[in-house]
Amino acid sequence: MQLPRFAQGHDPGPSFLDLLKQSGLSPFSSPSSEVDVPHGTTCLALKFADGVLIAGDRRATAGNIIRSRHMDKVVEADRYSGVAFSGAAGPSMEMIKLFQLQLEHYEKMEGKSLSLEGKANQLSSMIRDNMPAAMQGLAVLPLFAGFEPEDGSGHIWDFDVTGGRYEEREHVTIGSGGTHAGTVLKVGWRSTLDRTNAVTLACRALWEAAEADSATGRPDFLRGLFPIMATITAAGWSSVPDSELEIVFRAIEEEVRTR
Repeated sequence: MQLPRFAQGHDPGPSFLDLLKQSGLSPFSSPSSEVDVPHGTTCLALKFADGVLIAGDRRATAGNIIRSRHMDKVVEADRYSGVAFSGAAGPSMEMIKLFQLQLEHYEKMEGKSLSLEGKANQLSSMIRDNMPAAMQGLAVLPLFAGFEPEDGSGHIWDFDVTGGRYEEREHVTIGSGGTHAGTVLKVGWRSTLDRTNAVTLACRALWEAAEADSATGRPDFLRGLFPIMATITAAGWSSVPDSELEIVFRAIEEEVRTR
């Protein structure tokens, strides 16, 4: 296999995406808007005392059809960051895989990790590159959260379809159920939240989103399916186990039943 060669001044450097572009390869395709594709829905992130929490339901829909009940919309980007997505599921998963590869490529080329803000900028660029597909109805709207060891605090970013990025100070929601989940977060969020209360608040937000939005999946006690949820702190990425989520959701269900 012959490696590509680049003229002076056109070296893509540590950017894997730039390497693809310089090699004449397009990281994203622009399929027809007539294709009926699964879409991801409600995701959220919030800051708490030790870092950030990121979560999302697991339902993917195509129109009024439930295409999947166990989609992983929240993934670990690297040790100190994670991504959640809403929008067209196929392009979203492709973008996240490329994003993970880009971060790994940069670290191997430079010998150090990209800063958290640099990661958000890179994701913003990838969303902008997806504009042709977005204009055909296949938009990807991720949510990025992480912990910055340099300043010892968590950070959250959301994006618009043009690649604009916006850092949020407290919490953020995306997807069709985001308005309902956001109301719960707005009422319940406190800067002093510990991990346990942050998990409970996120569960309540996703519960209320599922109550009002048919595209957002509820916890499924029968199948043992619960939202994907993780915390990112100075210790790195840590998934919240389903056993813990089941206890919280059963308590919420009992509270709702007794109202």
